[in-house]
Amino acid sequence: MDIIRVTKECERAGAYYVRIAAMMRKYQIPLDAEIDLHDGEKCHYILALDDIYPVATCRWFEVGDAAEGVAEIGRVVVLPEYRGKHLGLAVVAEAEKWMREAGFKKVEISSRVNVAGFYEKMGYRFNENGKAHHDTFECVYMEKVL
Repeated sequence: MDIIRVTKECERAGAYYVRIAAMMRKYQIPLDAEIDLHDGEKCHYILALDDIYPVATCRWFEVGDAAEGVAEIGRVVVLPEYRGKHLGLAVVAEAEKWMREAGFKKVEISSRVNVAGFYEKMGYRFNENGKAHHDTFECVYMEKVL
């Protein structure tokens, strides 16, 4: 299994594929809701590959003022047949490493309520923003100092 930092358009397409296959289809998320304003060239992507096949992904991007040093991780997705192999942990860990290298000090996540424990195990804590309802899911805000 390879965990890569996406640098090519074809790799970004792999990240989108994982999101479409695992989330959009299951939860009937419209394409314009899944691929949103954060996606694109200014967004950073991590992709897990099983040989040449994309199987897990996440994205990250800067939030707020650059001087604040805050980034957000999102769209952490693993194809159903690859769950339980710690690939979600691997893509998030690589995103955090990349953020540290880029000088970010804190990372935020808007997590679905039912998977918040996954992030807690990686050192994320609930923040003061509490809960929010995003288009499809009830979410909680979490953060971690890098």
